[in-house]
Amino acid sequence: MSRHDFPVEATEDVYAGRVMALRSDRVVMPGGRVATREILEHPGAVAVAALDADDRLMMIHQYRHAVGRRLWELPAGLLDVQGEDPLLTAQRELAEESGLAAAEWSVLIDVVPSPGFSDESVRVYLARDVSEIGRPDLGDDEEADLTTRWVSMPVAVRMVLAGTIVNAVTVAAVLAAHVLAGAPTAARPADAPWTDRPTRFAARKA
Repeated sequence: MSRHDFPVEATEDVYAGRVMALRSDRVVMPGGRVATREILEHPGAVAVAALDADDRLMMIHQYRHAVGRRLWELPAGLLDVQGEDPLLTAQRELAEESGLAAAEWSVLIDVVPSPGFSDESVRVYLARDVSEIGRPDLGDDEEADLTTRWVSMPVAVRMVLAGTIVNAVTVAAVLAAHVLAGAPTAARPADAPWTDRPTRFAARKA
């Protein structure tokens, strides 16, 4: 039996904003029925699991308006600079949010948080051999309110299992970093192919 390709017979833009867009696709199902699928287009993002010499993880505590509270997360940011390499974005976000630089970079995991309705994909880098460089002045931006903390790997894992860490990308990254401690050569190169990196929103903005 051949696999169905789910062709799109029509598409309509519903909304286009600064950091996301919403479109409505008419998709042909395997039996011939045409179904509507609303897709949130995302620019893509990166996050950084930065480990110090003691394998402590750099965490940030940041306000997230969608849930109305502060969450424990990894340093992260959108791919919102046209043409910027994701690794450079990760290095910039690590410096801005935690005041750190790292000499060793690899890919920890790629995460697609909500594939049922969004093309968002997040690449999480593993950063080692870190050094303090100081955070820049972020003025009155939301990020100016965030706080940072070094968290040991066992404590980070317990925070995930206790529901203290609920950000999906951070949950996946903490558990992956914990597993990787027993297999340090399993990490991919920093320039490894990123199959699901979103392109639609970036093309729209360009």
